[in-house]
Amino acid sequence: MPTELEELVGFIANPNPQIRKLATENLVPYSISQPSIFKADELLPVKHLKFLIRDHPAIAEHALTMLINLTADSAILEYVAADDRFIGILLGLLVDPAEPNANLLAMLLANLTKWEGMKSILDRKQDPPDTLKSDQLVLNQLLDLFVKGNDGSYNKHADFDYLAYVFADLSKHADVRQFFINAQDYDGVIPLNKIKVFTEHKSDIRRKGVASTIKNVAFDVPAHAAFLDEDKVNILPYILLPITGNEEYDEEEMMGMLPDLQLLPPDKRRDPDHSIVQTHVETLTLLTTTRAGRELMRSVNVYPIIRETHLRVDDEGVREACERLVQVLMRDEAEPGAQPDAEAEDEDNRIVEI
Repeated sequence: MPTELEELVGFIANPNPQIRKLATENLVPYSISQPSIFKADELLPVKHLKFLIRDHPAIAEHALTMLINLTADSAILEYVAADDRFIGILLGLLVDPAEPNANLLAMLLANLTKWEGMKSILDRKQDPPDTLKSDQLVLNQLLDLFVKGNDGSYNKHADFDYLAYVFADLSKHADVRQFFINAQDYDGVIPLNKIKVFTEHKSDIRRKGVASTIKNVAFDVPAHAAFLDEDKVNILPYILLPITGNEEYDEEEMMGMLPDLQLLPPDKRRDPDHSIVQTHVETLTLLTTTRAGRELMRSVNVYPIIRETHLRVDDEGVREACERLVQVLMRDEAEPGAQPDAEAEDEDNRIVEI
C-alpha cells in the first residue's frame, strides 16, 4: 500500500483545484528532503508539476518551487529540460508582463540551462509581446527582459535577476559566445553591451551572473579586439570599477588610468562579494592573452588597481588571481622584430579554463 506521503503526491493531479493547492503547498518541503518520492512511475509526479505551471498562480508558485528544487537532480533536470513543448510554455509565460511567477520561472530556467542540450535555445524563436518590443529570437527577448525588467519596470512582480545566471551558463558554449559579441540585426546593439552596465548593480545575483558571462565570452580570443575597442564593447571600465575601492593613488598613477577611474568619490567601495572580484580579475587575465591586450592594460595603469586589490581583499582566491595577472603584466615583451621564444609564444596563445 502507498504511504500517506505517496498518496499526497498523487493529489497534485486531482481535478479539484483546492485539493491541488493543498497538496502542492504541503509537498514543497519534501522536494528538498525526499525528492525520490517524485521519481515514482517514471517521473509521473514531475510530469504533473510541469502541467501545473499554468494553473492558478498559488498552485503554479508551489509547482515551480518544487521543480526548481527537483532539477538539482541530474535525471529530473534532463527530463524537464529536454521537454521542448514545456520549454516553449515556460518562455511564453516568462515574457508575459502580467505573469505573477516570473521570477520563479527565471530561476527554473537558470537551472535548466545547466543541461548541455539547452544551448539549442540559441536558435529558438517565439513572437515577442508588443510590450517588450524585441526580436523573435528568444535570447534577444531574454536580454531585453533583463534590461527592461530591472527593478520591476516591465513586470511589477519580477526583477528578472536570475536571467543573469541563464546567460552565464549558456555562454559556456562557443556558439553562444559568438552571439554575445555580434551586433544584432533588429537593434544594431552588441548583446554584451546590454548587460555590462550591471557590473555594479545592487543585486548580488545580477552582478555575479553578469561577471561570469563576461568572463565566459572572454574565452573567445578573436573577440578580444572588440572587447577592448572603445567604439565596440569597451569592457575595461566595467571590469575595473567593481574591483576598485576608495584608495588614493599618486597623481602620476591616477592620471594614467582610464577616465572613468580617475577622481572617484571617497565613498567608492569595491564589490563586497570576493567571488565576483576574483571573476573580474580572471577576466582581465584572459584579456592579456594577446599582446595588444597586455599593452593596453599597461598603458592605462591596471597594475596599481590590482596591487591595491591584492593588498586589501582578504581572500586567497582573489590574491592568487591578482598574482597571476601581475606576473603577466610585469613580464618583459620581446622586442619588435625579434625572433619570439617558442615557449613564450605558445604560452601567449594558450587559454586555460579557470
